[in-house]
Order: sequence, then structure tokens, then C-alpha cells
Amino acid sequence: MTVSNVFSQQRDRGTFEVIPTIGFAGSDLYGSEVDQLIYRYGFRTGVLGDYYFNDRWSLRSGLTYFSMGADENFGVELKLDYLNIPINANWHFGSTRKWNLNFGITPGFLVSADAEGEDIKEMFTSFQLAFSFGIGYKLEITKSFSLLIDYQRFFGITDIANDTEMSSIRNNADSINLGAVFAFK
Repeated sequence: MTVSNVFSQQRDRGTFEVIPTIGFAGSDLYGSEVDQLIYRYGFRTGVLGDYYFNDRWSLRSGLTYFSMGADENFGVELKLDYLNIPINANWHFGSTRKWNLNFGITPGFLVSADAEGEDIKEMFTSFQLAFSFGIGYKLEITKSFSLLIDYQRFFGITDIANDTEMSSIRNNADSINLGAVFAFK
């Protein structure tokens, strides 16, 4: 006779997950004043939380540090680093709810702006708002600990340039992340 334990990722109402994450990010700028830019590669790290309303829906938020900006074809790197606060609805799907699809808005606050070692923070607004969404999968290790791998997409809604001549510049970013999921009831 064989006995096996099959864990179910389904969470009850009131369950809270804490998710420290780290990821690889790529970003560029889009808008009317950005030509010949290529992706800038960096990282994304932070701590997220998921509060479950039932076994299918949760609210995900937290604080993330996100390297954004772009590279120009002739070698100038524009580094824009933000603290972001994602506010996303998170839908858990699949027979064991190991998959999730999240979507919402992400306010962000400019931490630093640098081009070739020169501080250019005054050229950019201190706040941005974005639409964000992503998909992820949790690999359950125990009932209270899982590993998360996910992809997140970020589309800037608000202009980030202070200069009105440089209107319509927004951040655009992707990240692939790995997280440790700690569940509390």
C-alpha cells in the first residue's frame, strides 16, 4: 500500500501570505520624445503580501524597488530607480489554485535618476502611475511555504518628464521574479 501526501494550494478566507521576491527586469521608455532607445536591464526586489477573500481571489500589495530607464544606441544609460506599491487583484486558478493572474495599478516614487554618473532627478517627476499585470505559479513545499515564479508587466500611465518640451514619456517594464511564499492563517 502506498501513501502519499498531496498538498492543495487553496487558501481560506483570511489567509495572508508574505512574499519576499527578487527578479531580473528589463525596461525602456515610450512616448513622443523617445527615439532609438533599447532595453535597460536591471533588477526588481521587494516584499509583497496577498490577503485572501476566498480560495479564488486575493488582494496583492507591497513595496518593490524597480530599476527602470533605457539605454540609447550610442551608449548612454538612463537609470531611473523607483519604489513601487502595486495594488492588484489576484485571481487564483487551476484545480489546486497554484496559478495566479494579477492586475491593477501601481503608484511609484522616483528614488534616483542618473545618466552617465550625473544626477538628473530634477528632470523627472517624483511620482508615476502605471497599469500592471502578471501571471505566476506556486510550487508548494509545505502547507505554509511555497516557491513562486512569476512574470510581471508594467505600463506607465502618467508622464515622467518635468520638462514640457519632453512631453509624453512613460516607463515600460517587464520582470521575471522568484519569491518565497510564507502563509499565515
